[in-house]
Amino acid sequence: MAGRPVDYQRRDELLDAVVDYMVEHGLSELSWRPVAAGLGVSPTTLVHHFGTKEQMLQVVLERLRRRMFAATSDAAGPHPDLATAARAAWTRTSDPRMQAEFRLFFAAYGRALQAPQQFADFLDHVVTDWMTSLRKAPDVDPETASRTATLVIATIRGLLLDLLTTGDRNRVQDAAESFLSALERRP
Repeated sequence: MAGRPVDYQRRDELLDAVVDYMVEHGLSELSWRPVAAGLGVSPTTLVHHFGTKEQMLQVVLERLRRRMFAATSDAAGPHPDLATAARAAWTRTSDPRMQAEFRLFFAAYGRALQAPQQFADFLDHVVTDWMTSLRKAPDVDPETASRTATLVIATIRGLLLDLLTTGDRNRVQDAAESFLSALERRP
């Protein structure tokens, strides 16, 4: 099996399926046998396509991060101002259908902070993707854009973590609306 070339189209299909499996089952279920059984393949198939379990986790987190970022960026439309981008990010991230995805995101974030060398790529991109996107807002000078983007990222992630922890959608949505409205009113 090790000598057989990897079918990258199949690997890509498996990767999406592994991400979906992990969104549903979480990081604690990341071992070959349960994942393979959940996908209807053999553990050997996963090893062939992903290498080690750690390598599989890294590509899964990369795919999850890109999937989340792309979906939120698409929702804001092309070249949004900072307030529009922030509102689109909050709307997407706070959607109840995304709860499992963001639970996995925060679990991965915590795990990455415990083993930064193992998850260096995840940690390198988890903030910079958003910073880069939000700093491109056409309505803000670069210094202000960086500071405001940092506040937007921290606030949205904090609100989302509160929402996932407490389930108090009304209170958290009220706080989010207050923050987003203030952002829309800023000069």
